[in-house]
Amino acid sequence: MEEKYEVHTLSNGIRLVHRRVASKVAHCGLIINTGSRDEMEDEWGMAHFIEHTIFKGTTKRKSFHILSRLENVGGDLNAYTTKEETCVHAAFLSQYYDRTLELISDITFNSVFPYKELEKEKEVVIDEINSYKDSPSELIFDDFEDQIFHGYPIGKNILGSPELVKSFDKEKILKFMDRAYNTDEMVISSVGNISFKKLVRIVEKYFAPIPANPRKFEREVPVNNKIEHNVVDRGTYQSHCIMGSTAYTSCDEKRIPLGLLTNILGGPGLNSRLNLNLREKHGLAYNVEANFSPYTDTGVFNIYFGCDSSDLKKCLSICKKEMLKLRDKKLGILQFRTAKQQLLGQLALSSENNENLMLSIGKSMLLYNRVDTLDKIYHKIEAITADQLLEVANEIFNQDNMSTLIYK
Repeated sequence: MEEKYEVHTLSNGIRLVHRRVASKVAHCGLIINTGSRDEMEDEWGMAHFIEHTIFKGTTKRKSFHILSRLENVGGDLNAYTTKEETCVHAAFLSQYYDRTLELISDITFNSVFPYKELEKEKEVVIDEINSYKDSPSELIFDDFEDQIFHGYPIGKNILGSPELVKSFDKEKILKFMDRAYNTDEMVISSVGNISFKKLVRIVEKYFAPIPANPRKFEREVPVNNKIEHNVVDRGTYQSHCIMGSTAYTSCDEKRIPLGLLTNILGGPGLNSRLNLNLREKHGLAYNVEANFSPYTDTGVFNIYFGCDSSDLKKCLSICKKEMLKLRDKKLGILQFRTAKQQLLGQLALSSENNENLMLSIGKSMLLYNRVDTLDKIYHKIEAITADQLLEVANEIFNQDNMSTLIYK
């Protein structure tokens, strides 16, 4: 089946994007351009808390009925929150599109947040916050972003603090949703075996009655803070290190060359430069990775590794050396072609997973109001030149602009 995306916009501003595929299993989600960075000072953790509590009862369903509605037909209902988005999504057999979309609409727009359920869920979220503190390899990423975006909502982790979570009530939840759950910042994304005409009819039925609620606020844009090098004594067996800096936004054309560079340096491939050097050649680190996270108005590049405390300096030195190589010398023709082929292959494999594809096209619609076909994405990657790669490497991998955070 050809790669074809169909788009429809409801009168209240909610958008629909669909790709029809020949599969018995469908994936569908409501993606909202609202996350933890959209919270006020006294709302820290609110977006994530709402993601937990919309499953606790609506005007016509109790929690058990919400959880059973799709599970009873073998489906799966889930949700997640990031710094910039909230998503309610489901996997189900294609004949249950009507049931699924009605349920997603009901829990998103008709939740009643019962007092007893809120109190129970507060304990669950506080447990999640505390368990996170026991995972230094995860916690360090949030602490690092808080370090480089200190004082801005985007720097804070999504979970919030136990004190604030305890203070949340129905009134505060509804106030946040009224302000930040905006219909012109919502996309329904679908990948499944249903005609677009039929899908539009179902979506109109359950989402068109929602009153229009356009966005009236703008996000606070972080300005680059000073470079910091911090060491925190957490009593961990390993040393955990993260180094990096602010980077390009999700709309900057340079994000594509940086994505390729990040993949070369420390992507998921076992042949990434950092993995080959730190793990395969020297046996210094079990886990090493490079990451690039673009946001709407800023971005973050980082390298993370965990190692024995006695190997920390050597690991740091190797990471810096590998970045310097990419700044000093253009990739050879064969190296460059191989790096592009690897990234193209990874993207193709990822798009074979229909859940990944559904989330990807939904986010693309949310950010750019369009979906690029794989062919168009391939073309953009193929168009990157060695000179562009060198320019981006010198902008982002400059050690003078990098901060570090070390747990020991």
